[in-house]
Amino acid sequence: MKDGIHPNYRDVCFQDMSNGFKFVTRSCANTKEMITLEDGRELPWYKLDTTSESHPFYTGTQKSVDTLGGRVERFRNRFGKTTVAK
Repeated sequence: MKDGIHPNYRDVCFQDMSNGFKFVTRSCANTKEMITLEDGRELPWYKLDTTSESHPFYTGTQKSVDTLGGRVERFRNRFGKTTVAK
């Protein structure tokens, strides 16, 4: 392998900032901060807004647009019978 052309691939701690969920995986993500884990390891720290622990699709709290007060039905009732002027 050539020297100097490969990214810095190492263990990185990713943290969901909405609920504090942390997981460690190998990544090339650039980070400026470090975090010390419970086991004493000091790893680069990458902050995330959403992970599978907080995203509505994965947690089962996602709502369908049609169940939110019948928005689709109201749209069809309001604009479904309009005619185009010639």
